[in-house]
Amino acid sequence: MPPSALPPARRPGSYRIELVCLGNICRSPTAHVVLEDRLADAGLDRVEVSSSGTGDWHVGHPMDRRAAATLAAAGYDPSRHRARQHDPAEDVDLVLAMDEANLADLGGRTDRIRKFRDLDPLEPASDVPDPYYGGDDGFEEVLTMVERTASAIVDALRRERPWSDRDAHTP
Repeated sequence: MPPSALPPARRPGSYRIELVCLGNICRSPTAHVVLEDRLADAGLDRVEVSSSGTGDWHVGHPMDRRAAATLAAAGYDPSRHRARQHDPAEDVDLVLAMDEANLADLGGRTDRIRKFRDLDPLEPASDVPDPYYGGDDGFEEVLTMVERTASAIVDALRRERPWSDRDAHTP
């Protein structure tokens, strides 16, 4: 995704981003927690973040214990997360899939559906690998790429302020 290509808000005054992986217990909730933290630090309270999975088998469950432990060790609070399934009827401005399979499950790339790492400054358009079947180091690797990409997303939101042209001079 080019750095000036965030889709406009569906509702002026706010912007909604949904992060999507397979089960909503590892990658997308990690990205959700990190992106919310970065947005709060940037004072971008007009941006709302949610996460979901394309599958329904973890609905209502907390984050994977390894993902939660990795986040907590880095100073984040993963405790509020409960997995949910993606609902295509939700009024979201930008849906960011964690990998190509998730993107395909969402119906493919559109103006509003893209990959999370499309804004990764080091490896744009790469997948966020699923650490579920691996060791703890996979969760740390995911956190590193999520933190880097979340910062780039915040920079793009600051620059573009896609929630409304008339609000371009206020956070």
